[in-house]
Amino acid sequence: MTSRPHESLDPDARPQRRTFTAEFKARILDEYESAPDAAARGAILRRERLYGSHLLDWRKARDAGAAAGLTDRRQSAARAAKKAENAELSRLQRENARLQAELNKTQTALSIMGKAHA
Repeated sequence: MTSRPHESLDPDARPQRRTFTAEFKARILDEYESAPDAAARGAILRRERLYGSHLLDWRKARDAGAAAGLTDRRQSAARAAKKAENAELSRLQRENARLQAELNKTQTALSIMGKAHA
């Protein structure tokens, strides 16, 4: 068995991407903005294991669309609805292809029977 050097034997070695709720983002933004000085703001970032860019993005989203900007588009209800819609569309396309093939087979059989009868 050969192993590549970048592969790990531990299946949990790949880190999971963290997701943050809109409530968490709003709470951290409020706490960060009410901090008295840079040392306190840095302590909040270290405690929550966040980067300043997180807060910049969250603040920009909040200012652009209030709480709607803080929701994660990857986890939103619209995405779930779109995924369900796509699944239904692909199911209907498969069913349509199956029925088209069955119709072609039936038409071919009727054509052959018509020619044989004539």
